[in-house]
Amino acid sequence: MKKLLVLYLFLASNLLNAQVTNLFEKKVFVHKTTTLPYRILYPEDYNPDKKYPLLVFLHGAGERGDDNEAQLVHGAKFLARCRTEYPAIVIVPQCPKENWWSSLKLSDGKIIGTEKKPAAIMDALCALIKNALKSEQTDKRHVYVGGLSMGGMGTFEILHRMPKTFAAAFPICGGGDVSKVKKYAKHTALWIFHGAKDGVVPVSWSREMYEALKTAGAEVLYTEYPNDNHNSWDSAFKEEGLLKWLFSH
Repeated sequence: MKKLLVLYLFLASNLLNAQVTNLFEKKVFVHKTTTLPYRILYPEDYNPDKKYPLLVFLHGAGERGDDNEAQLVHGAKFLARCRTEYPAIVIVPQCPKENWWSSLKLSDGKIIGTEKKPAAIMDALCALIKNALKSEQTDKRHVYVGGLSMGGMGTFEILHRMPKTFAAAFPICGGGDVSKVKKYAKHTALWIFHGAKDGVVPVSWSREMYEALKTAGAEVLYTEYPNDNHNSWDSAFKEEGLLKWLFSH
């Protein structure tokens, strides 16, 4: 009986997840020679005559591919709240395998800079966002970005690639180039998250970005979960005030 109950709950959970992810329409964006699959979510009572905030979410390395589905493995329920509670247009692109959102330069486990030229997939991502900003339905004063792990790194990078675009951002268990924070510190509010026991992305990377942003005069918050490993996104998505904080900017 107990095994049947566990199986039932598992199947019910999978069905619920499928119902949520099906709310995100499948699209494809082509820029130069790069194809970027993405999912887009519209508010429940979407009105093409109105303007809506735009939220871009970047997945981690484990969700790369071309199925236009895996990028919603983490965060779909969190993002789906933008359908009703915080009406917004949400774009969730998918990075191809063997590619990375960011072009950080590393040495001995430390970030020492960023490649001057963005990776082709970052270039395509910037073009996708610029295209969305041209839409009559996008409120250009309320544009946001966030991501986890590789997507957290991509979040920091896109902020300096498009420094006056985003009102607020939430990088989770990521890291960035501290030398670039002055480009966006006065334009973008940030809430950074990381797990203290992260065994994949050093927690020092987020701590260093937080200190650099504070020094640069940014509006920045930092939440470190003392018992979390790499999956600190689970805790971040449960932060009741995150979306309220995000959309207040």
